[in-house]
Amino acid sequence: MLKVLEEIPAGLLELKSDQLAQALEGPTLFHLPGRRPEPLFVSVLLHGNETTGWNALRGLLASHGAEPLPRALSFFIGNVAAAAKGVRRLEDQPDFNRIWLAGTTPEHEMTRRVLEELRQRRVFASVDIHNNTGVNPHYACVNRLDHRFFHLATLFQRTVVHFTRPEGVQTSAFADLCPSVTLECGQVGSLAGLSHVRDYLSACLHLAEIPAHPIHAQDIDLYHTVAVVKVPDEVSFGFGAEEGDLRFPEDLERRNFTELEPGFLLARRRLGSEARLVVADESGREVGDRYLEESDGELRTRLKMTPSMFTLNKTIIRQDCLGYFMERVGLEIPPFEKGG
Repeated sequence: MLKVLEEIPAGLLELKSDQLAQALEGPTLFHLPGRRPEPLFVSVLLHGNETTGWNALRGLLASHGAEPLPRALSFFIGNVAAAAKGVRRLEDQPDFNRIWLAGTTPEHEMTRRVLEELRQRRVFASVDIHNNTGVNPHYACVNRLDHRFFHLATLFQRTVVHFTRPEGVQTSAFADLCPSVTLECGQVGSLAGLSHVRDYLSACLHLAEIPAHPIHAQDIDLYHTVAVVKVPDEVSFGFGAEEGDLRFPEDLERRNFTELEPGFLLARRRLGSEARLVVADESGREVGDRYLEESDGELRTRLKMTPSMFTLNKTIIRQDCLGYFMERVGLEIPPFEKGG
């Protein structure tokens, strides 16, 4: 299922994401040499409709021309079949950002091979690039409370989110090998997102090392994801005046990364409906009663919290989630987690 190449085919960097399936025929791992041998690893198009990563990467590589890279670069172009259709994933596919840990599918075997190749090459750092559908600032996500991870993340943006779920994501798998981050680059088509990612990748390639010393508190805004919010499959929903078992505010996505006070109206229930949201913590336990309260057909927040990745995109809500609840945290890292 996985193709591995040691050079870039002629004309590949001229192709848009929806043209890659015909040229590559499937997920492809590239290994390019550089002055420093330990490679930077970059994954793009794990979700086929999130195109900023590929556009930034091909622009960066094209600008180097025949000049040697300052550091070896390995990059993985993921779900080209979904990219050809302009969707996150095809209906018969797993999510390519949920297959990086234990599993038995051909896609799981593919990611195990990618991990082993990068392990053997002593990977320097890992960067997984994504877009999101809601209104969010640019931010980086880390899976470990480790100052090396923080330094790699804040090279992109001072806003950093620590998370441990969902499981099976690329960042989590590579965290066992090297500092790893996920970049959330705003919405597809943003020129600001494209240039930001391209500059970041160039900076990473020029790094001689990733600092391990503690990051200063004033240089990072750190959040921790405490719960994922999902709409059950059997529950219909809409936004604003749209009909549904649950109706969400039409400006919900504009609340992302804005601290909500207790009592914020998250949804209204249709008269006579018993519809609920599923709110799960990092262990997968239902914790809706901790974060939400119901009264007179309204679902309101019970605690102070900060939402992220809330979206109005109904396909994404069905395939993934409505969004996440976060809490702001300090930099008190337990000794057993320092240094990863």
